[in-house]
Amino acid sequence: PTIGRTLNFHLIEASEGRVAFEGQPTLDVYNPVGTVHGGFAATLLDSALACAIWSTVKAGEGSTTVELKLNMV
Repeated sequence: PTIGRTLNFHLIEASEGRVAFEGQPTLDVYNPVGTVHGGFAATLLDSALACAIWSTVKAGEGSTTVELKLNMV
């Protein structure tokens, strides 16, 4: 998907119910204070979770993210 190209991440593992992405943030995803924007991590998490769910649904069924909560410390 183009989001992977845009944010520099790619699929590294996929099996039923499990998907993993790997990415290297570039300066394009840094925020104004000079650190990686939290949206980068949230996008990788959302992509992995969504793909893991999609790997388990039957043909004709669907899914979408309704809410994503991420606490970063």
